[in-house]
Amino acid sequence: MDTIRNGLKEIEFRKMVFMTMAGIISAFGITFFLSPVHLYDSGIAGTSLFLSQITPSFMSLSLFLVILNIPLLLYGYRKEGFAFTFYSIYAVIIYSVAAFLIENVLPVDVHTCSPIAGTDILLCAIFGGLICGAGSGLAVRHGGAIDGVEVMAVIFAKSLNLTVGTFMMCYNVILYLICGLVFRSWITPLYSIVTYYVALNTIDFIAEGIDRSKAVMIITDKADLVSKALIAEFGSGTTKIPARGGFTNKEKHIVYFVVNRFQIARMRTLVHKADPRAFITISDVADIYKYEPED
Repeated sequence: MDTIRNGLKEIEFRKMVFMTMAGIISAFGITFFLSPVHLYDSGIAGTSLFLSQITPSFMSLSLFLVILNIPLLLYGYRKEGFAFTFYSIYAVIIYSVAAFLIENVLPVDVHTCSPIAGTDILLCAIFGGLICGAGSGLAVRHGGAIDGVEVMAVIFAKSLNLTVGTFMMCYNVILYLICGLVFRSWITPLYSIVTYYVALNTIDFIAEGIDRSKAVMIITDKADLVSKALIAEFGSGTTKIPARGGFTNKEKHIVYFVVNRFQIARMRTLVHKADPRAFITISDVADIYKYEPED
């Protein structure tokens, strides 16, 4: 009980609002675009759609979303912590309830075709993936998840010598193969791959931010000159890291610097002007946390 009480203190109302939005957005995407044309989302959402099609009508999409997701999320409690598990289960419940309301209560027909895209499978695949991915990305960005398979991927991928992305891909490939074999048609499983691809990129886009920064590592013999040029031009600090050349065994420095995508060309010009022989690598940065000293 003490663990639960302490965990509840971590819960933020603002994040609960975002989890509510994530569940509603995902429910809208799956019921308005995917379910009507028998497309499959990834993970538990796709599995729930498949099972709802081959079981009696009372075994609905909304029911499977709950009974498949919650045990997996609870299993991940020890690794992911109370707040994550609480947010995730809450988002899944909202997802399930919203899907039930859309399918059974609201005055809109989502059983024969998409109310927005009709029977156009490609449009449904693209926009279904986009909207469901936005819901999942919103949940991830604010400390939760809306799919239990994602949690299982984090827990088991390393022990299986797989990356999290590879684990998810393997799960979804198996799911789509089973769907194709059961229904003896490969059209919707193949279009579901489009849904998966769009959703995956949307999750990254939402979870990691619109304006992704770039981390620049500059290996140079003229670290002071390069660093001063960057600071003067961009008005932000650099970090100089001592290094030694593996081939020449000479002393060098690595200048670490963060820019946005629009500053890359200017940065490259400045560096090569200061040191024409500098070696530059650039990689994506998802988030930046800056220490702000107290007054």
